[in-house]
Amino acid sequence: MNTLTVSVVTPDGPVLEDTFEMVSCKAESGELGILPGHIPLVAPLSISSVRLKGPNPQRSAVSGGFLEVRPDKVTILAQSAELPDEIDLERARAAKERAERRLQAKQDEIDFRRAEYALKRALNRIEVVEEK
Repeated sequence: MNTLTVSVVTPDGPVLEDTFEMVSCKAESGELGILPGHIPLVAPLSISSVRLKGPNPQRSAVSGGFLEVRPDKVTILAQSAELPDEIDLERARAAKERAERRLQAKQDEIDFRRAEYALKRALNRIEVVEEK
Protein backbone atom coordinates (compact mmCIF):
# COMPACT_ATOMS: atom_id res chain seq x y z
CA MET A 1 0.00 0.00 0.00
CA ASN A 2 1.13 3.56 -0.67
CA THR A 3 2.29 5.60 2.28
CA LEU A 4 2.91 9.20 3.27
CA THR A 5 5.90 10.52 5.14
CA VAL A 6 4.52 12.43 8.11
CA SER A 7 6.49 14.99 10.11
CA VAL A 8 5.12 16.65 13.23
CA VAL A 9 7.27 19.63 14.22
CA THR A 10 6.99 22.21 17.00
CA PRO A 11 9.12 25.26 17.86
CA ASP A 12 10.96 22.94 20.29
CA GLY A 13 11.88 20.53 17.49
CA PRO A 14 10.58 17.39 15.78
CA VAL A 15 8.02 15.27 17.63
CA LEU A 16 7.44 12.51 15.09
CA GLU A 17 8.64 11.44 11.65
CA ASP A 18 7.45 8.18 10.14
CA THR A 19 5.41 6.73 7.29
CA PHE A 20 1.66 6.15 7.51
CA GLU A 21 -1.19 5.18 5.22
CA MET A 22 -3.57 7.98 6.26
CA VAL A 23 -3.64 11.17 8.30
CA SER A 24 -6.84 12.39 9.97
CA CYS A 25 -6.93 15.78 11.65
CA LYS A 26 -9.19 18.71 12.31
CA ALA A 27 -8.58 21.91 10.41
CA GLU A 28 -10.41 25.10 11.29
CA SER A 29 -12.66 24.42 8.28
CA GLY A 30 -13.50 20.85 9.37
CA GLU A 31 -12.22 17.28 9.55
CA LEU A 32 -9.61 16.24 6.96
CA GLY A 33 -8.54 12.80 5.78
CA ILE A 34 -5.28 12.73 3.83
CA LEU A 35 -4.24 9.75 1.70
CA PRO A 36 -1.16 9.32 -0.52
CA GLY A 37 -1.51 11.34 -3.72
CA HIS A 38 -3.64 14.05 -2.07
CA ILE A 39 -3.59 17.42 -3.81
CA PRO A 40 -1.30 20.06 -2.27
CA LEU A 41 -2.97 21.89 0.60
CA VAL A 42 -2.16 24.23 3.46
CA ALA A 43 -4.70 24.55 6.27
CA PRO A 44 -4.76 26.00 9.79
CA LEU A 45 -5.30 23.35 12.46
CA SER A 46 -7.65 23.45 15.42
CA ILE A 47 -6.81 22.16 18.87
CA SER A 48 -7.39 18.47 18.24
CA SER A 49 -5.84 15.06 17.91
CA VAL A 50 -4.00 13.96 14.81
CA ARG A 51 -4.64 10.30 14.00
CA LEU A 52 -2.00 8.54 11.93
CA LYS A 53 -3.16 5.23 10.48
CA GLY A 54 -1.05 2.34 9.32
CA PRO A 55 0.62 -0.81 10.65
CA ASN A 56 1.84 1.18 13.68
CA PRO A 57 -0.95 3.71 14.29
CA GLN A 58 -0.16 6.81 16.31
CA ARG A 59 -2.00 9.76 17.84
CA SER A 60 -0.79 13.19 18.81
CA ALA A 61 -2.44 16.06 20.67
CA VAL A 62 -1.79 19.29 18.76
CA SER A 63 -2.58 22.80 19.89
CA GLY A 64 -3.14 24.65 16.67
CA GLY A 65 -0.66 25.26 13.92
CA PHE A 66 -0.67 24.43 10.22
CA LEU A 67 -0.92 21.36 8.03
CA GLU A 68 1.01 21.24 4.76
CA VAL A 69 0.10 18.44 2.36
CA ARG A 70 2.07 17.32 -0.66
CA PRO A 71 1.31 14.17 -2.67
CA ASP A 72 3.81 12.05 -0.71
CA LYS A 73 4.42 14.07 2.48
CA VAL A 74 2.44 15.71 5.26
CA THR A 75 4.07 18.25 7.55
CA ILE A 76 2.32 19.44 10.68
CA LEU A 77 3.78 22.63 12.11
CA ALA A 78 2.16 22.77 15.53
CA GLN A 79 2.41 25.27 18.38
CA SER A 80 2.68 22.20 20.60
CA ALA A 81 2.33 18.47 19.98
CA GLU A 82 2.44 15.57 22.41
CA LEU A 83 2.30 11.83 21.95
CA PRO A 84 0.09 9.90 24.41
CA ASP A 85 3.07 8.54 26.38
CA GLU A 86 4.35 12.09 26.95
CA ILE A 87 1.10 13.41 28.46
CA ASP A 88 0.74 13.52 32.23
CA LEU A 89 -2.94 12.62 32.63
CA GLU A 90 -3.24 13.95 36.18
CA ARG A 91 -1.69 17.26 35.15
CA ALA A 92 -4.10 17.51 32.21
CA ARG A 93 -7.07 16.83 34.50
CA ALA A 94 -5.86 19.48 36.95
CA ALA A 95 -5.51 21.98 34.09
CA LYS A 96 -9.07 21.15 32.99
CA GLU A 97 -10.41 21.81 36.49
CA ARG A 98 -8.50 25.12 36.78
CA ALA A 99 -9.82 26.29 33.42
CA GLU A 100 -13.40 25.35 34.32
CA ARG A 101 -13.12 27.33 37.58
CA ARG A 102 -11.76 30.36 35.71
CA LEU A 103 -14.62 30.15 33.21
CA GLN A 104 -17.18 30.08 36.02
CA ALA A 105 -15.60 33.14 37.66
CA LYS A 106 -16.84 35.28 34.72
CA GLN A 107 -13.83 37.56 34.62
CA ASP A 108 -12.99 39.94 31.79
CA GLU A 109 -13.03 38.81 28.16
CA ILE A 110 -9.27 38.22 27.88
CA ASP A 111 -9.24 35.90 30.91
CA PHE A 112 -12.33 34.13 29.56
CA ARG A 113 -10.65 33.46 26.19
CA ARG A 114 -7.46 32.24 27.85
CA ALA A 115 -9.44 29.92 30.11
CA GLU A 116 -11.44 28.64 27.15
CA TYR A 117 -8.22 27.93 25.23
CA ALA A 118 -6.71 26.16 28.27
CA LEU A 119 -9.85 24.04 28.65
CA LYS A 120 -9.76 22.96 24.99
CA ARG A 121 -6.09 22.00 25.28
CA ALA A 122 -6.67 20.02 28.48
CA LEU A 123 -9.68 18.17 27.05
CA ASN A 124 -7.72 17.31 23.91
CA ARG A 125 -4.78 15.97 25.91
CA ILE A 126 -7.10 13.85 28.07
CA GLU A 127 -8.87 12.47 24.99
CA VAL A 128 -5.60 11.48 23.31
CA VAL A 129 -4.42 9.58 26.39
CA GLU A 130 -7.74 7.86 27.10
CA GLU A 131 -8.18 6.66 23.49
CA LYS A 132 -4.61 5.34 23.33
